[in-house]
Amino acid sequence: MRVHLAASAAAAAERAADIVEEALRTNPFPSIGLATGSTMVGIYRSLVNRCLNGSLSFSKTTVYLLDEYIGLDAEHPQAYRNVVMRSFADLVDLRSEATFAPDCRAPDLNKEARRYDSLVRAARLDIQLLGIGGNGHIAFNEPGTPLDAETRVVELSQATRRDNARFFDSDEHVPLQAITQGIGTILQAKHILLVAQGAHKSRPIRDALEGPVTTEVPASALQLHGEVSVVLDPEAASLLSADY
Repeated sequence: MRVHLAASAAAAAERAADIVEEALRTNPFPSIGLATGSTMVGIYRSLVNRCLNGSLSFSKTTVYLLDEYIGLDAEHPQAYRNVVMRSFADLVDLRSEATFAPDCRAPDLNKEARRYDSLVRAARLDIQLLGIGGNGHIAFNEPGTPLDAETRVVELSQATRRDNARFFDSDEHVPLQAITQGIGTILQAKHILLVAQGAHKSRPIRDALEGPVTTEVPASALQLHGEVSVVLDPEAASLLSADY
């Protein structure tokens, strides 16, 4: 595991974009796993700028979403596919057919989760982007999730729904369920990039990087992977004891 300490949140976003770019250049037809959330905004902005200035192309790239809400209309602005399209995919030279996500309006959601799990595992992503939740969750894998969990339908915890309420008109509009890649699915990626910013991420970062591997801190499973990069701003790194 390589931990990169950046001087600021903006510098962390740039360093994360550097790591994504490095991973993309290792494969002529690369694949990326995309996450959503405020941590990803600066990273996507940097990648978009690199594409617009001609230094980076996504024309041969395929992208796979980490998770998706259940119960939102196809055009809802907070559906994760729409977030990714609006903040990244529609702004670069990515092919229109190159974005994959679970279909949360499928008639059999459990079957759809299994289909998407097989798709992601077969892709063997070159790099998977991740944020971390306040309770140590990655994607929508809450504490207690088995470390070998596959893509599946999950109930969102009250803590996660409360964290995500800022993106909706009110708490009651936050979906109750989602389809999420499982921890075991995430660990199939060749390279995992975890990015965290802000003091509120300092405790889960400490527990994930320096604590024991445990289902109570889902992100601690990243210690089991051989190719993980972690990019932190000073506040997110503030509780780490090791000298990185």
